[in-house]
Amino acid sequence: MFPRSRTALALLLLAAASFQAQAADEAALQRAEIRRMCDEALSTLYAARPAARTIVARSAGYGCFSGFGVSLLLGGAGARGLVRDNVSGQEVYMNMGQATAGLDIGIKDYREVLVFRDRETIQRFVDSGWQIAGTANATLRVSDRGIASEITEALRDPIAIYPMTRAGLAAGVAAGGRRYWRDDEIN
Repeated sequence: MFPRSRTALALLLLAAASFQAQAADEAALQRAEIRRMCDEALSTLYAARPAARTIVARSAGYGCFSGFGVSLLLGGAGARGLVRDNVSGQEVYMNMGQATAGLDIGIKDYREVLVFRDRETIQRFVDSGWQIAGTANATLRVSDRGIASEITEALRDPIAIYPMTRAGLAAGVAAGGRRYWRDDEIN
């Protein structure tokens, strides 16, 4: 009976190692997908605002997030992304959640690039998350055609935000909050 116990234990350890390897592969795939999204978001930003390339390069770091949101008086959105420290080269993968209430209606697929003015802000953002409130937007975008104008109240803060709507239709004024946090599953 003792050899069977060893065999069972060996099979159990092999299965656990296989599960860990599969989870690591999945996390690596998710990180690569988010990195590709970030590269695309930066390219889109640079095409629309060429001066942003210099701003991002000279900044302490940047973040890229891709998300989807829906609103009808009450709204919500979710996103995934990464924050890169330009000095250390470290990348941290993060999530974002948003809730709003107000005269707001719409649905949109969007990306945003955040540019950090100093390393302390990056560290606080990554370690503690960040909350941003108060937005106004008007969006009409279908495929690659349309107009998009968005304003955030954080422009004077240590983070500059460049929102880019990929597709959707939304209009309104809403108060709400947005929270960012570290994605412990893929970091």
